[in-house]
Amino acid sequence: MEDGLPDYQVKLIALSSCIGSGLFISSADAIATAGPAGCIIGYIIIAVLIFFIVQSLGELTSSFPVAGNFLKYNSRFIDESWGFAMNWNYCLQWVITLPLSLVGASLTINYWNSDISTAVWVAIFYAIICAINIFGVKGYGYGESMFSIIKVIGIAGFCIFAIIMIAGGAGDQGYIGAHYWHNPGAFANGFRGVLNTLINAAFSFSGTELVAIAAASSRHPRTSLKKALKQVFWRISVFYMLSIILICFLVPYNDPKLMGNSGSSASPFVIAIQNGGIKILPSIFNAIILLAVLSVANASVFASYKPLVALAEAGHGPKFLGYIDQKGRPIYAILIALSFGLIGFVCVSSVQTEVFNWLLALSGLSTIFIWISISLAQIRVNHALKVQNIPVSNKPFKALGGDYGAYFSLIINVLILIAQFYIALFPIGGPSLDAVNFFQAYLAAPIVIIFYLGHKIYTKNWKLFIKAEDMDVTSGRVIVDMDLLLQEVEEEKERRNDQPFYIKFLNFWC
Repeated sequence: MEDGLPDYQVKLIALSSCIGSGLFISSADAIATAGPAGCIIGYIIIAVLIFFIVQSLGELTSSFPVAGNFLKYNSRFIDESWGFAMNWNYCLQWVITLPLSLVGASLTINYWNSDISTAVWVAIFYAIICAINIFGVKGYGYGESMFSIIKVIGIAGFCIFAIIMIAGGAGDQGYIGAHYWHNPGAFANGFRGVLNTLINAAFSFSGTELVAIAAASSRHPRTSLKKALKQVFWRISVFYMLSIILICFLVPYNDPKLMGNSGSSASPFVIAIQNGGIKILPSIFNAIILLAVLSVANASVFASYKPLVALAEAGHGPKFLGYIDQKGRPIYAILIALSFGLIGFVCVSSVQTEVFNWLLALSGLSTIFIWISISLAQIRVNHALKVQNIPVSNKPFKALGGDYGAYFSLIINVLILIAQFYIALFPIGGPSLDAVNFFQAYLAAPIVIIFYLGHKIYTKNWKLFIKAEDMDVTSGRVIVDMDLLLQEVEEEKERRNDQPFYIKFLNFWC
């Protein structure tokens, strides 16, 4: 098997992995369609949701460590057909993220030079991603660590600079304060604008669940997971919420550059700096956006080949996908994941817009179904433990909020599906009840249904879920010796007492 990721890499991945076009570019649409208040409300809802999702995932992965990834919980704790549908859903979501990210990265170059063909940059970036991921988990870990450090520094620097700009300490605008909240206003498109923001925010937060896969691939899974979950808290609080709030003070929702195009020039981060009259910083931050999008491309390969291996192991896909070479790499799964990057060369085609709109449609709601599965799996496991009279107190990690948090996130995810269905029927700024618009907004849902029903028909298994009394909640379960755990806690306290104050502070918060 592949060597595990060092703990420091897991922390960095948890902190900023997959922060890319969702936050830096797609947030422009959220601001333009909902206004600052509507945008922030939508992001707060998804921020609370993803916090509980990761907590649930932490409880599952610590109690039932898996060699592949957390998608195995669907077949084990919910239903075999649902597990089949989610495996393919997750694969589709990430294999098409690679070409989309490659084209997005190449478009950022247009900020400096639009004379060179986009296909040239796609080829260069594709070669870089291939070189990184041919080393398997090691390549992913080192590559993503470097990308994460750059993103952390870039976003932290932007937040400090944005606060100074809002206060009137930089740029040509003088004191800004809450000016844009009054003119043009705090809301755009009313309630529909807020609903539209939910799916945009979900896309921005997608990939946060990769911390579970990374922690499961670390050398010390349980301890790495507990640390990584703290990083997720800061990821949500600072890199998403703080940066979005500051952007909503700096960019009015009617700024024409917000909806200009999908390139980096449409990034509200770059627009905020440009509006301040700063000459050099827009190029610097555009370079950070370029690296961030490449980071998502790198993570998408890792997130693709892991489910491909899981498909083979579960019997849901070709067996050759599970082949592991002498160096511990699932080489066929990696090659197939990388091969989808070739779709990026459609950027030179006259129908590239249509192709990529439909590719985006495939991934639109995929994350929501994955999040529903995580919450449902935790609820089902804890219910089965109670039905089978198995103690639930000796878990390595307990999710904050417990089952209440899982039920909350499950309900919010269902409400997002309903909201997106409504927006798909009556899109903002588009024709109502238009078939093309509807399927481009909701295509992932019928695909999941087709996979689910197709498996039901093929296996002739029409049970909706695994009964609690029949569920296997003992195989591979990590049971904590409470006496030993209490002893380790006391020893840890003694070690912390001997540490300097700043070390105690860092260990507590980070």
